[in-house]
Amino acid sequence: MMRGMITAIVHIDTDAAKIPEVAAQIAEIPGVSEVYSVTGEVDLIAVVRVREHEGLADVIADAISKVDGVLRTQTYIAFRTYSRHDLEHAFALGLED
Repeated sequence: MMRGMITAIVHIDTDAAKIPEVAAQIAEIPGVSEVYSVTGEVDLIAVVRVREHEGLADVIADAISKVDGVLRTQTYIAFRTYSRHDLEHAFALGLED
């Protein structure tokens, strides 16, 4: 995650007949970095990255939620990012011979 960026993971319920079209429209929204069609409780998951919290409202409430076929969204704001590299480094601490 780049410094100064706010990342949100948005779970999206859609009209099942419109999943590909909804995903394509959401992927075009500025601030949306990825959209995944997924198995499980929701139809799509979008990753949103913005510079300010106000940007989340612009992208999620004003854009994603208004795409035709979106029924509901649930948003999770990321506090900290862990990558494989970060975890390998953390687990290696104190293990040097």
